[in-house]
Amino acid sequence: MVGTGPAPGRADAALLHWAGEQDTAAFAARLAARPAIANAYVELHGDLGAGKTTFVRHLLRALGVKGRVKSPTYTLVEPHETPAFPAWHFDFYRFDDPREWEDAGFRDVFDQHGLKLAEWPEKAAGLLPTPDLALHLAVQPDGSREVRAVAHSARGRELLA
Repeated sequence: MVGTGPAPGRADAALLHWAGEQDTAAFAARLAARPAIANAYVELHGDLGAGKTTFVRHLLRALGVKGRVKSPTYTLVEPHETPAFPAWHFDFYRFDDPREWEDAGFRDVFDQHGLKLAEWPEKAAGLLPTPDLALHLAVQPDGSREVRAVAHSARGRELLA
């Protein structure tokens, strides 16, 4: 995992380069080691195939989640239990109307203690809280990933520290 330091003009952002899945796993393990992850909200942005679900799998595994970690594309949310706190993995890809988030009762989940991870958050635009950390993944021509990590809160800055 190569970190190129703060993103240009941002003290609360970092530009990372993940050469392969090992770098993805290393970054996930680094986040999992931070106490702030226990109640963080992390948004994952990127095209199909950018590695959002792969990152979530590595993070949940690093947090001690056992069993299958699958994409919630069809179920919208998959709940998980780490040894220390609950975690929810959302995928809003199939949302047609942001109001579906409200109708599904997700506001109650976001009010609870625990880790929330959301893929395709733009599909629930205006209804989600401000994330602590936003990861923007982009596939490079060589298959590596460029990741722009942006902290939007003190918790997010702690995760990036």
